[in-house]
Amino acid sequence: MQALEKITINTNWIPLVLVFLFAIIGVLKVIDSEKLKGYVFAILNKGFVEDEVEGDTSFFSSFYSLLFVFSSTVLALVISLIVSEKKVDFILNFSSFLSVLGIVFSYLIVKSLFEVALTRLFLVKKQVRFYVVSKFSYLYSISFLLLISFVVFQYSPLNTSSYIYIVLGLFIVRFIFHVSNNKNLIFSELFYFILYICALEIAPLLTLFKLML
Repeated sequence: MQALEKITINTNWIPLVLVFLFAIIGVLKVIDSEKLKGYVFAILNKGFVEDEVEGDTSFFSSFYSLLFVFSSTVLALVISLIVSEKKVDFILNFSSFLSVLGIVFSYLIVKSLFEVALTRLFLVKKQVRFYVVSKFSYLYSISFLLLISFVVFQYSPLNTSSYIYIVLGLFIVRFIFHVSNNKNLIFSELFYFILYICALEIAPLLTLFKLML
């Protein structure tokens, strides 16, 4: 029954979203294939992130705008799947996916703007530049892995619970690498780091999931 449900969903709208995502990857490759490769493996390549810190990572460039859209869409797909598994009255269709995508997109935009405002307000932009760049670099990196795992899930007997564990595992890996590569900054400002995690990472996510679940 579960396999039949997957096929039904796939023949409706999910394949179109997947084609859209792979099309974005194709465009990113045309724009800058080396940078695309760098972001795919960013979580394992600290040197690439350090190079990005020195460069221009403006959201308004075509490459970073598309990368942001790609990551947001992948996250929306994953969240839609998880919510549909946990919330009985949540129907996984294109309309509900667009709603989740809107929430994810808005959350990431507002959060990014708020972080930029804070760093400029307290004049600590240079000190936390690597922290911020590595954070979104690792998010983009695992987004590619999330997409691959989502495709595998859709076209294999893998059950939803197993897929959720894979997703959680990827985010845990991202967190470990992020903390490990920023340990000097984090432990020197541990109180502010904990405050930041609680206020800007955990609390908003819990609120969003509570609203959706």
